[in-house]
Amino acid sequence: MPKGYELAIIGAGPAGIGTAIESYTLGMREIIMLEKEENHNSTIRRFYKDNKRVDKDWKGQKVDLDGTIYFVDGTKESTLDYFDTLLDNESIELKTHCEVQKIVKHAEGFEIFINGGSILAQNVVVTIGRMGKPNKPDYKFPPSIKNLVHFTLDSCGIGEKIMVVGGGDSAIEYAIELCDKNDVTICYRRDNFTRANPTNQADITKAIGEGHLIAMLNTQIKELEAENGRVKVIFSDGYWELYDRLIYAIGGTTPSTFLQSSGIKEENGIPVYDENYQTNIPGLFVAGDITQESGGSIALGLNHGFAIATYIMSLSK
Repeated sequence: MPKGYELAIIGAGPAGIGTAIESYTLGMREIIMLEKEENHNSTIRRFYKDNKRVDKDWKGQKVDLDGTIYFVDGTKESTLDYFDTLLDNESIELKTHCEVQKIVKHAEGFEIFINGGSILAQNVVVTIGRMGKPNKPDYKFPPSIKNLVHFTLDSCGIGEKIMVVGGGDSAIEYAIELCDKNDVTICYRRDNFTRANPTNQADITKAIGEGHLIAMLNTQIKELEAENGRVKVIFSDGYWELYDRLIYAIGGTTPSTFLQSSGIKEENGIPVYDENYQTNIPGLFVAGDITQESGGSIALGLNHGFAIATYIMSLSK
């Protein structure tokens, strides 16, 4: 029989770690975290550039922390170090390279199907982040240029002609980082960058004004084609341009297929949950970015974890 746990947490980002730490602090001991990547906080590791500022309150969301975790503004590196310390201080099992396929409710609890088997848990918290599944445009990527279209900066070189698609914080930060050593254009469907935080708005305005990069605003991409080993970007007005590489930073989506296979109801792409972040299935909770249409702050995710841990422990009294 698979091993049983009091609590299984799917996803090892801030909300997942917050749920684990707060549950342990309140007295729970059989806790496991299931992470499909090779380490915790994969979104921060993959999508944040080195030394990027990491704020407790995202996009100005002012959130007071409710639990025992004391999180403050920092950098990518200091944030990862802090979560390392939290996990090192408590006896919480973290299973990496572990992709959850579905969750099945049984009379005695939940069976969580993973690659190679399953585990049992009395309660389950889903903390899958939206950026774990980046948004993709409606038009298709021709197979011949898929190696030139990316969602992170991992494959970018030097001296390339690159287009960054998007107008939020990640898109701006990608464009700013690349423009020192590349010919960069940022393409955005709106006429301004008001979605971004004030620091990034100032940075992109300065970079454009000083001629470090080109901004194509109010611009829609119609389709992509391959031409001589490069990406031919065709815009809605018929204009086209060749690029060595495209980087998309247009947000993330809720993993609806996974939620539906586990019986979790959704409304407008958001899981349905109550004041305790419990879904329509008793004992099955959601926390973090997945609960918000446009994502949420680290502080908000930590508070979700505290609320869920407090509620679960209250049921055992």
